[in-house]
Amino acid sequence: MHKFCVVSGFLGAGKTTGMMAMTRLYNEKYGKAAMISNDIAAKGLADMQYANACGVVSTELTGECICYQTENLVDRLRRLMDYEKNEFVMSDHPGFGVGALSHVYHKLAAEYPGEFELAPFVVFTEPERLRLLTEPEAELHLPEELRYVLRTQLLECDVAVLNKIDTLSEAETQRYVDFLRTEAPHAAVFAVSAREGTGLDALVAYLREHEASMRDPDIQYGGEAFAAAMSTISQYDIQFYTKVCCNTFDGDAYLSALGEKVRELLRLNGRNTPHLKLFAVTGNGDFAKQDLLGIDYPLEVAHRFSSPVSDMSVVINTSSVCEEQLLGEIIDTAIAMTSQAFQCETSVYYRECFGAMAAGRL
Repeated sequence: MHKFCVVSGFLGAGKTTGMMAMTRLYNEKYGKAAMISNDIAAKGLADMQYANACGVVSTELTGECICYQTENLVDRLRRLMDYEKNEFVMSDHPGFGVGALSHVYHKLAAEYPGEFELAPFVVFTEPERLRLLTEPEAELHLPEELRYVLRTQLLECDVAVLNKIDTLSEAETQRYVDFLRTEAPHAAVFAVSAREGTGLDALVAYLREHEASMRDPDIQYGGEAFAAAMSTISQYDIQFYTKVCCNTFDGDAYLSALGEKVRELLRLNGRNTPHLKLFAVTGNGDFAKQDLLGIDYPLEVAHRFSSPVSDMSVVINTSSVCEEQLLGEIIDTAIAMTSQAFQCETSVYYRECFGAMAAGRL
């Protein structure tokens, strides 16, 4: 079996955590699986590095959406499937995952007929982001234009996944499941906790046993609503080396302080980030990862360093509700202020900041 699955979802819905957990589960129960990290940014993404550090086979396709690099996607799938013998491969999808049915699934079916079995198109959701639709009056510090993204994801999906049920009561879980069944009556609905592994057995089994519906709803891709949503978002990516002051340096505290400073500056400027990823790795392979899912939420620690660090390379990736110049200034300032407070010397070896509607990327 050579089966390919696109996993979409709103920023912060847990796509990467979910793909990693499903990859592990597939390897344990069925055969061999791998994942692709796709982003409109450059190479060296936090998600790919984190997955590999955790022992999950991951590769990346970057620079633009897989929608617009079909040949590269096919070459990567052939390598993963034919050469590395993976039976099941998943890829995420940037730009909030809008348009993958038409631009990925239907393109593969038309241009490479029969070569790849296409699994159901999956969309991850989570309670806080669903409040954009379930509680439209709530003050979430996110623009109304982003509701288009959530509605469109649910319109396209074959499978709607409610993630992070470990944060919900049974009654709350059922309420959100009922909402997804109403909003996406064409889709199978699963309630899971990717972090704890709850509900993933049924989800992975369903993806193995079913194929994509190949629905192609009119989502007005590239239209006014799409442009309005994407124009609110800017992308910032940086990779830098940090030389620390002593051998008792607390790398986790540094990442936390950096994330908190970004949050503070975003709030002061009336801006927000649906997801900011902070990943750091030392020369001996020790690593840490933290996530900021918005100015109203605490930092989430995905993994801590096992001991004090003497040096580390840091990667930050974010899509934020902020103008690109201001976003760059905010994060650059946060890095400078945090590094000064921790008596660090930093050396940047890659940085980019651009609007999400940059030509040819989405």
